[in-house]
Amino acid sequence: MKIATQMVFGVLVGLALLTRAEAQNIGIDTKKIEELTGVKGALNAEEKVFKVSFPRTDVKVSVDGWTMKPFMGLTSWAAFTKGTGSHAMIMGDLVVFEDEVNAVMSAAVDNGLEVTALHNHFFFDQPNVYFMHIGGHGSVEMLAKAVRMTQDKIKEIRASSPEPKKGFQGTPISAESSIDGKTIDQLLGYSGQANAGMYKVVIGRRAKHGGTAVGKEMGVNTWAAFAGSNENAFVDGDFAVLEDELQSVLKALRRAGVNVVAIHHHMTHEQPRYIFLHYWGRGSTVDLAKAVRAALDQTKH
Repeated sequence: MKIATQMVFGVLVGLALLTRAEAQNIGIDTKKIEELTGVKGALNAEEKVFKVSFPRTDVKVSVDGWTMKPFMGLTSWAAFTKGTGSHAMIMGDLVVFEDEVNAVMSAAVDNGLEVTALHNHFFFDQPNVYFMHIGGHGSVEMLAKAVRMTQDKIKEIRASSPEPKKGFQGTPISAESSIDGKTIDQLLGYSGQANAGMYKVVIGRRAKHGGTAVGKEMGVNTWAAFAGSNENAFVDGDFAVLEDELQSVLKALRRAGVNVVAIHHHMTHEQPRYIFLHYWGRGSTVDLAKAVRAALDQTKH
């Protein structure tokens, strides 16, 4: 019995040493990743990837009446691998509720991560769940700290409100709109159209699809629609951005307190490639138009 125990112990020690050696061979400091993210990770030696995971067990979620388990797609994760030079590379997916999305997005982009997509994975989910895809290049320390900040922000939000909130905060918007479009035109630098007191500005961009030129009327456009009153309004809209514009536009909108509600593509095989992000903001028309203008300034319109 004693010999068998010693043999098992020896095998376990050998496996631990092997795992440690494999971790060193992938070219990134896996121990630091665990220390900075606060969770144990898993190594895939064949792909040279180290992954940390954060199951969402803090909020009960049902899809089509069935209680979802984290194993079925309710787990945030971040995977690290060796990048170019001394840099590491990260890709991941964060499971977030509606009242977490924008605070977590700010935590990500303000600390060196890129947000590359935001969308749903389910229908008939209660509460609604969104998935924020992240990426980035940089030091292991910077990337791991940024991941930890996104998770700390989620914990902070859930600590103050255990159940996800069901609406934006603020004074209700009047049912009848009375927006003055002149100020919006001046601030955006483009002319819009009025409709029943609402106001909408559409700004075209250009692309080619299958060799055919497409533009504003074919859906390659950025737009902003305002409703309510000049003092208490909302703006919703869509930014058509080139891939290298996306992060700058996200940062500009978030700095102005505008909520990003989706990031995805509308087309395939277009040249150049466009990403579309949808947004929603509350405030005066002046502040909202300034926010849209600041984001426009990050693009090549």
